[in-house]
Amino acid sequence: MAIYVTSDLHGMPLSKLRQLLKKVHFCGGDWLYILGDVIDRENDGGVEILQWLLVQPNVQLLLGNHEAMLLSCDFLFKTITEESIAQLSREQMDLLMTYTQNGGDVTLTALRELAKESPETVEDILDYLREAPLYDIVEAGGREFLLVHAGLENFAPDRKLSSYEPDELLWTRPTLDTQYFKNAVTVFGHTPTAYYGSAYKGRILRTETWIDIDTGIPSGNPPALLRLDDLKEFYLE
Repeated sequence: MAIYVTSDLHGMPLSKLRQLLKKVHFCGGDWLYILGDVIDRENDGGVEILQWLLVQPNVQLLLGNHEAMLLSCDFLFKTITEESIAQLSREQMDLLMTYTQNGGDVTLTALRELAKESPETVEDILDYLREAPLYDIVEAGGREFLLVHAGLENFAPDRKLSSYEPDELLWTRPTLDTQYFKNAVTVFGHTPTAYYGSAYKGRILRTETWIDIDTGIPSGNPPALLRLDDLKEFYLE
């Protein structure tokens, strides 16, 4: 059994994810964590992958800020029509505008089409996202890993993970000198590694206490898997 992590697929076609998993011979005895942001920005907005996730027994999505933004607009799915959008409150319009400005329009369009064929599948997707955890702790290769979408804002080593507000785990951007736990490696996405310098573009970035696995797929960089058991990196070039 091997444990893999990836993150920030942002509408990448399911076929590419399958290719990446095939490259590592991913099988029923393995486990995959996706550290949020499956959706938005590209292609069908990740709706095909969301449907795939519904039936995968050995794949776990952690909540990302983009999934959280989608859920903040779940009022749209009671009746997804032009009329319902016209009747939104100011607060709802602000939430919708924030979401669409962050690339959510393609996802909403795909979900609207899916709702015409199978409204129960859309509700299943929303329920799945509502139940997605904010973080997980796993052991692999003799190490302990904290898996989370964006890192830990207002970090303190003695602070309980359960005390963090969702936004502290979904929106933060650590700096290169940010130090997290000494006895566990924190693995996250959210911040494309190119943010830290061109030398890291399209590649997984490791520091003493954390690993950033967001390669920046919407910018044309290859998706990646990190195998936690031996920290080996795999890319779909």
